[in-house]
Parts: sequence; C-alpha cells; structure tokens
Amino acid sequence: MIKKLFFAALLFAAFSGSAQVVINEIDPDTPGVDDKEFVELKSATPNFNLNGYVLVLYNGSPTSSTGNKSYFALDLDGYVTDVNGLIVIGNDLVSPVPDRYLPINTMQNGEDAIALYLGNASDFPDQTPVTATNLVDAIVYNNAATPIATTLVSVLGVAAQINENINGAKDTQSIQRKNDGTYEVKTPTPGANNDGTGITFNGVRISVPLDTYNEGDNFNITFTTQQPVTNNLAFTYTLINGSFTNSDFIGNLNVIIPAGSSSFTTNIILTDDTVDDGDELAKVKFGTLPSGYNRLNDNVEIRIVDNDFTTQPWGTPVNPTRGLVSSTAPAGYYASLEGKSGAVLKQAIQDIIANPAVVHAHNYGDVEYILKQADQNPLNSNEVWLMYVEQGRAKYKYQTSSSNVGSWNREHIYPQSRGGFAEGTSSTPDGMNVWLPTNADNLLAGHGDAHHIRAEDGPENSRRSNKDYGIDDYNGPAAGTQGSWHGDVARSLFYMACRYNALNLANGNLPDSSLHLMGDLATLLQWNQSDPADDFEMNRNNVVYTWQINRNPFIDYPDLADYVYGNKMADVWFAPLATAHFSDLKVGIYPNPATDLITISGVAAKGEISIVNISGAELYHSDFEGQTTLQLNLATGIYLAKITSENKSTVKKIIIK
Repeated sequence: MIKKLFFAALLFAAFSGSAQVVINEIDPDTPGVDDKEFVELKSATPNFNLNGYVLVLYNGSPTSSTGNKSYFALDLDGYVTDVNGLIVIGNDLVSPVPDRYLPINTMQNGEDAIALYLGNASDFPDQTPVTATNLVDAIVYNNAATPIATTLVSVLGVAAQINENINGAKDTQSIQRKNDGTYEVKTPTPGANNDGTGITFNGVRISVPLDTYNEGDNFNITFTTQQPVTNNLAFTYTLINGSFTNSDFIGNLNVIIPAGSSSFTTNIILTDDTVDDGDELAKVKFGTLPSGYNRLNDNVEIRIVDNDFTTQPWGTPVNPTRGLVSSTAPAGYYASLEGKSGAVLKQAIQDIIANPAVVHAHNYGDVEYILKQADQNPLNSNEVWLMYVEQGRAKYKYQTSSSNVGSWNREHIYPQSRGGFAEGTSSTPDGMNVWLPTNADNLLAGHGDAHHIRAEDGPENSRRSNKDYGIDDYNGPAAGTQGSWHGDVARSLFYMACRYNALNLANGNLPDSSLHLMGDLATLLQWNQSDPADDFEMNRNNVVYTWQINRNPFIDYPDLADYVYGNKMADVWFAPLATAHFSDLKVGIYPNPATDLITISGVAAKGEISIVNISGAELYHSDFEGQTTLQLNLATGIYLAKITSENKSTVKKIIIK
C-alpha cells in the first residue's frame, strides 16, 4: 500500500509539472429523464492522454446513509483530449456525440460533486467516502441555492457550491468554468471552448425520414454538414447491428460530400427474404471522420419489421378465445387436491407447486427470455403482449437503459418491495438448463418467478409502482383499455400466496408499504370470475411450466380460488371432469352409493383403478379389463376413484354406506 501511494504521489508530481486537466463544464440537470447529461474535461495541452485518470461522482446529501460517498466511477484509460484539449463524457443524446458514453440519468442533480483523480475506478467502489487523496480537480453543485454539501466542499477543497439553477433555467443551462477558474451558468457548449475560442469543428448529422420500415421497403439516408465543405468530404458508415447484417440490405456505404456542398443522400433497399428473423434494429453509424469534423449524432436506430412473422389460432386477451389451448399438466398432477378443503387444500396446492424435489427456480435474467415466449403476441410472433396497456410491442424493444419510454420491461405483479424479494436473484441469464433448488420458504425465488411477472410498457409499469389492485388503487391506464388483465393478475396473486409461505392476501386497499401482504382480495376474487382464464393465459402457463416445472393451478382450475380464498373455503374440492385429460374417457360406476361391491362399465380395454380417501391416502388399487365387479371392503365414507385406460383418465366420487 505504501509503495502504491508513493508511486501515485510521484505520478501526481510529474503531472503537476507538465499539463493540468480540469472539469470544464457539467450539465447534470436536463429536460425529462436527464438523457442529455455530460461532463467536459479540458487539458492545458491538446491531444492529452488520460491514462491513469478516473472520474468519480459523489452523493452529497448529509441526511442520507449514502451521503458524502461515491455512487459512480469511470476509468478514462485509452482516451485523449482533442485539438482544443477537450473531451466530453455524456449520454448518447448529447450533441456533438460524446467521446465516452454515460448511461442515461447517471448524474444526480445535487447537492453532489464530480471529482477527477489519478487512479482507477477500482479504487472507488460504490459507497467510497469522499477523499482528497490524488485529487486533480472537483466541482460541487446543486440545482438550488441550498442545502450546501458542506462536507464535499470542505474535503474536496473547492471555493463554493455552484447553483445550476441560478438563472431559473436548470434544464437548459450548464455550469461552465471560466478562464479565471470561477464558474458561470449559461447555454451548454459541449465539445467547444466555453469562451468561444479555439478550433471550430464542422458538425455532420445523420437523418432518416422514418424510424420504422418493413422488409422490402427502401429509404434515404442523408448526411448534412453545418457548413458547406471546402474540399470533398469522404467517409464511410455502417448499418449492421446484432442480427441485422449486410445481407439484409443493398446500398452504398461510402459518403462523398462535394466541395461547396453540405449534404449527401443515399438510398437503402431492405431485403425481403422468406425467413422469420424477428424484427431487427439497424443502426446508422459513422465511420472515422477526417480532422476538423465531428458527429452531431450517431447510432441512429431504424426498426426493420419482419413481414414473415407467424400468428397463433388463439386470441389476445382483448379478443379472448377459450378451449383452443390445452393444459400440458401431466395426468394426475392435481389428483392430491381431491376431497380437500380450506387450509388442508391450500397446503396440498403448495405441496405441488413448491415441491423441492421437482420445482426449478430461475433467476431474474432468465425472465426476459421466458416472457418472450410466454407473453408472445398471438397476432405477431415478433412481439410481446403488454398486459396493462393491451397492445403488442416488438421484442427487441426490451428496456436496456434507465429510460423506459417506448420500451417494455418485467412487471412484478406481487411487487418486489412488498414481497420482500427485491434483487433476490441474479440479473444475468443462465438458461433453462441451469436452476436452483427451491421450496415454500425460499422467498427470494419470487424475484424470478415467471408466474407473476409479465411483459409491460415501461412508463405504465412505473405508474403502477407497488400499489394494490382495485378501483381504489391501481386499475390500469386511465382510458382506452378494457381491463382484459384483471383475472390474470388475480390468478397470479393467488398463486404467489400459495407458493410462498411468507406471502398473503387481504381485503381492502392496504398501505403501499405493506410487507408480505397484498389487497384487495375481494376485488381479486371478483376479477377472477369476471375475466375468466383464456387461451393466452393457458399458453403462458404451459410455457412457464417448461422452465419452472410447476404450474399456476388457478389458471388450470379458476374456480379453485373460491375454495382457497373465497366463499367456498368450507366446501370440499373436486375437480370438474370436463378437462382435457378426462373428457374422452366415459366410465360408469354402480351402484353408487355402494356397500362393498362396485361395477366398472364403459371400459373395453385394460385399465387400472386407484381409490383414495379425502386425505389423499391410497386404500385400494387394482388392474382390470372390460366391465368388472370389484369387492372393496372399505369403511363407510366418501372416496375418490381414479380410473385410467388407454392414456385417458377420469375421477369419480363414490360413497360407501
């Protein structure tokens, strides 16, 4: 450690004697979601190598446990200032384009600090206390006159905290260093000297008429300079991105803007193949520009809609179908529920869906891929269906940054904060064939349990937040939707409250901070009846089952909810016989009630019969062929007889007098 500090001191001394780097301009507070933030550094000499420098952001709130500690650090190794000694680090919507990208909404608005050090990002892990060791330069700022981050000001040795909102225009102005080392607040000048001196670049902008095209369409790309060029300007560009390759289009990738002109337009023809590749995203991206030019924008995105998508015969939740998708539950999957009621029935459900010997727990990262299958739009295989807003959205628009506008993300129906499983699993997907063991007490598995996670519009997901469901709390978008998701969320919550011991449901609109408890149960029971399970829901139940090896029984048997949570809690559960597994086997048992003899009719081939009591214990088992009379010798009571023949089954209730 002593050697490391000694080396750093020598490096700092060498640096101090040659070229100084300062924080030249910052813009932490920008309109909307803060997607135009940037930090600009300036070196005393041009083309200065920033190897060995690190930029660190500090939270200055004195009342927070994270106050006066770092929340972000960025290595600058490999980056060099330009001919004016400038380098811009910012969001991808900053213009001109930053030399180094920051994720959207990274910079806090104040009272906070930005500091430049000699060192590495690894020297400043998250929540590192503010320090002056190896400090090169710093600025402490706010978007109001008070409060003052006194600790940051003192430790970092700055003269004062700077108010970005001093002119009442924090969204449209930035904090800029003057030549005398003081600061002023005015219109941002990223990539240019704050006093207007120095070399002025000729900016080049990419423009495309639309942001969405179909396979087979053609469109123009135009490159425009701010000023007419004095000599021919030649450069290249690319369109490839991910699965969108050079085979997906025909066009010229070379740009030449003639001397005296300020624009060049080229036409792109999109290949119309016969393969369903899914919707793709092309990106118009600059190659290297000659000296004297800079990029005003870059990575311009264009959605390419694949016209080879497939459809399904079943409907979306707004136009539901029923009976076209059959449950893939194995024969006998729910047999242990027969004849049970109340708490015993609920426990029997949990014994199935949380069985540690069978059920797989996947992580939150895997849920993205589960949803792309489970929530696929039946009208377009390249889209997911967004539950609350009741519309399809391209699968590729999955949210990958802090901005959720126009994207879709993963909505926990039982909110993470209220479930107590926030960040309970990894966000790095590892696939269907990698899983963790789980049980009913493994609450953290709820973080990645796809039976209660749905694809949803990003802003609507944020609006729902961690509210209860119901007319007194969250009931979907304000207008233009029909509530086709009501039953879906009810059945998801019924599942969660059975699957995990810690979770429960209650009546009424509960505080949004309630832990392990969700309402409104009465509304959920009503929604379960008014919006019955449909083919879309049955299909997603089947898909999730392939991953988790458990099902949502309230989709397979919606009436089960009344027996566990509703007005039939005192009644004994017997599954309806008209299901996909039972409907084709027509069996009769007589007499019924019986004494000690019963006759099985309606089966011509070989079969077997199993008789259990209402606790699920098997008391009798026999093979038979054709019409058969059996002697049971059972005590007086109610029993369930499961008869199987030719891969078909049925369950009959029999009474012994």
